[in-house]
Amino acid sequence: MESFEHYLDQYAELAIRVGLNVQKDQTVVITTPIACADFVRKLTKKAYEAGAKDVVVDWDDDEVKALRLKNASEDTLQTYPMWRATGMEEMAKDGAAFLSIYAPNSDLFKEVAPERVAMSSKAAATARAGFLSYMRNNKVNWLMVSYPTAEWSAKVFPNLSESERITQLWEQIFKLTRVDKADPVAAWKEHIATLTAKQNMLNKMKYKQLHFQSPGTDLYIELAPKHQWVAAGSETESGIFFVPNIPTEEVFTMPARNGTNGTVRSTLPLSYQGSLIDGFSLTFKDGRVVEATAEVGQEVLNNMLSMDEGARYLGEVALVPYDSPISQSGLIYYNTLFDENASCHVALGNSYPFTIEGGTTMSAEELEANGYNKSLIHVDFMIGSKDMAIDGILADGTREPLFRNGNWA
Repeated sequence: MESFEHYLDQYAELAIRVGLNVQKDQTVVITTPIACADFVRKLTKKAYEAGAKDVVVDWDDDEVKALRLKNASEDTLQTYPMWRATGMEEMAKDGAAFLSIYAPNSDLFKEVAPERVAMSSKAAATARAGFLSYMRNNKVNWLMVSYPTAEWSAKVFPNLSESERITQLWEQIFKLTRVDKADPVAAWKEHIATLTAKQNMLNKMKYKQLHFQSPGTDLYIELAPKHQWVAAGSETESGIFFVPNIPTEEVFTMPARNGTNGTVRSTLPLSYQGSLIDGFSLTFKDGRVVEATAEVGQEVLNNMLSMDEGARYLGEVALVPYDSPISQSGLIYYNTLFDENASCHVALGNSYPFTIEGGTTMSAEELEANGYNKSLIHVDFMIGSKDMAIDGILADGTREPLFRNGNWA
C-alpha cells in the first residue's frame, strides 16, 4: 500500500508538472468520471502546489449518460447544453489548462440503439467545436491520462477478481507511464528526446508518400505538402511546453485529404462512444472511405463514418514500433490512449493544424488548400503489427525502407 501511494503520487505529479505543465495563476479544468474522485483530489492538490489559481472539476457519470441515451426523446438527444460548451470555450479563451481522465467502458451502450448514440455524439461535437478548436490548434495546454475503473479493468483482465484486476491494471499504468522509475521526470525527458530524434529524422526526409503493407493492408498515404512530424510534446502559442498524452510512443503528421488509396485492416479493437468495433477494414479512393466492413460493430462504424463528410477522410497518420512497451505488455487495453501507442495508427476525421508548417495561423481556405481535413470527429484506430512494412516514398519516386517487421528499419 505504501508503494502504491508513492507511485500514485508520482503519477499525479507527472500529470500536473510534465504532462499539463501547469503555470502560476492558471486555471485547471479536470473532466472526469465520478469513479476517479480520489485521483481527482490528488491532482487538485498537485495543481494548487504548482501555482494554479483555481481548479474546476467537470464531473461525468457513465450510468447517467446511459440512462439519458436509453430514455430521452430523440429531440433531446439532438441537443447539447450550450452553457457547458460556452463555459469550456470561455475558460479556454482565458488561458485555462485542460486535463481529461479517460476510463472507457466499451460495453456501456450495448443495449442502446447505435443511431441514438450517434445523435447525441453529433450534437455534443457540434456544440463543442469552438472549444475543441483551442485544443486542436494547441492554443491551450491539455492532457489525457487514464485511471482504472471496475468496468475497464474487467475488460482487460476478465479472469481475475475485481481487486486483482484493478491492481494489475495499476501496475501496467505505472510501468507504461514510467512512473515506476526512480526519477519519472528524468525518464520522460529521455523518452521525449528519443521521440524527438525520430521526428527530426522524418522532417528531414520530407517523404511525399507512405506505403503500408501487412496482412489485409495495402495502403498508400500521401502526406500534406507542408506536413511536419510531431512527437511527444507540443507548445502553446504562449510558449508552454506540454505532453498531451501520457503514455505516448508515437510520431505523427497530417495526410493530404485526398491522397489516401488502398485498403487497411484494423489490428486492435476500437472502443468508440461506449461501443466496440473490431475486425474492420476500410477501402479508400482519392482519400475517401468507399467501403467499410466490420466483424463486430458494423452499425456503429457506419454511424461514425456518417457523422459528416470529413469523417470518411484521414486526419492523422502515426508511426509506433511494434517493440514499444505497450505492445510488449501483450495486453489489449480497449482504451485508445494505450492501444494507439502499441501500434502504428491512423485517425479518421479532423486534422491537427499544428501538423503542417504555419497551420495554426492559416485561414480555413489556406488549411484546405494544404490538405487539411475538417470533421466533427477525430478517431484513432490501430493498423500496426509485427508484420508491418512501411516504405517512405520521395517526390522523385525513390523508395526507402522505414519499417520492417513492425519496427523502425
